[in-house]
Amino acid sequence: MFKKTAIAGLVAMALLGAPATVMAQAQPEAKPTEDKPLTVFGLDVSGYVDVGYTHLSGRGAFNTTPTVPGVTIGGPNRVFDFERNSLNVHQAAVTIAKQPKEGFGGLLNVIVGKDADVIAAYKTNPSNGGLCNLATGLNTNPAMPGSCKKDRWDITQAFLQYAGGPFTVIGGKYVTLAGAEVIDSRAGPNFSRSILFGYAIPFTHTGARLSYSASDTLTLMAGVNQGWDDIKDTNSAKTLELGVLYSPTKTFTLGAQGYSGKERVIGLINTGPEGTRNLIDLVATFNATDKLTLILNYDYATQENTATVTPTGVGKSKWQGLAGYANYQINDQWRASLRGEYFDDKDGYRTGLVQKWKEATLTLGYSPIKSLELQAEIRGDRSNVRAFIDANRITASNNQSSFGLRALYKF
Repeated sequence: MFKKTAIAGLVAMALLGAPATVMAQAQPEAKPTEDKPLTVFGLDVSGYVDVGYTHLSGRGAFNTTPTVPGVTIGGPNRVFDFERNSLNVHQAAVTIAKQPKEGFGGLLNVIVGKDADVIAAYKTNPSNGGLCNLATGLNTNPAMPGSCKKDRWDITQAFLQYAGGPFTVIGGKYVTLAGAEVIDSRAGPNFSRSILFGYAIPFTHTGARLSYSASDTLTLMAGVNQGWDDIKDTNSAKTLELGVLYSPTKTFTLGAQGYSGKERVIGLINTGPEGTRNLIDLVATFNATDKLTLILNYDYATQENTATVTPTGVGKSKWQGLAGYANYQINDQWRASLRGEYFDDKDGYRTGLVQKWKEATLTLGYSPIKSLELQAEIRGDRSNVRAFIDANRITASNNQSSFGLRALYKF
């Protein structure tokens, strides 16, 4: 019922001539077009530095045994900002690109900082003692929070491209088509990333992608990838991607993308069961006024052969979620963004426990100069089970709150 309602809502918005969304990317994340990048030896160079402080009411980790006394520490319950009381350089990124409308080109995007440990393509032999969340690949060792690696830098994108007429083909490593939010800190309305960004979809792929501009309003995409978030495939099967970006009016854009292919059930290792993983992702954006933008993102996914690694013990796990955004540009210096989400991890495959998880986030941004934005954010998360480990690491509750501060410098 939830799935049907979400899809019906998106269809209704399209019929009404509703919104304009920026789907995360037929082409890779890049600096907004209104800002001219620095040119060095004919190459476009841009980047940013993202420094943030986060305070969580809990420990930033899931309790994987919510129905029994005590707690069992699972993976992080936030994407990047999962440390309880911390000041971090989240991302210091630079992008070097040459992407002509005709002919050969390419792009290199390198990120240094704490977030690189999360977005880096997973290693097949983690050296952290093997304490990895089987569903997400996240480290469950409380002394070493984060993903199953300790990479402080990451080549997030590196690809060659050829453009000719309405066709563009890229080959290498690039960001996913799925989702309303992206890795690039400059393009996100909020400081903390959404549940869907971290737990419903992949970050990057390695392979080849073809884009075809059928008209001024329609772009089609297709690709063949190694899988989700890996450079070297862990099995012989490939993952297929398809995408459609439709903009019937200047105020409305609808993106639909899908992924299908066999993945290792227990994470990116070279052994163990594998099964088909499918993902359907829908993103709609409506530019209601010059100042107000509304965005709706829906995800539905399944993974086969998960009986031995999920709390429910079912053979096919499902997860789905819905996120809504209201972004308002108050004036040239001030803006506000409100986000609300619902995520149903029906079988506990993505978070390590069966739960229905909600969150609401309010972010206020101030730009004293064009190249600098200061942000303040408050967020509240709630689950239908005792999912969030408390600060004492002994008890757990069904809610967690946080506030954050960020300075984002762009060049």
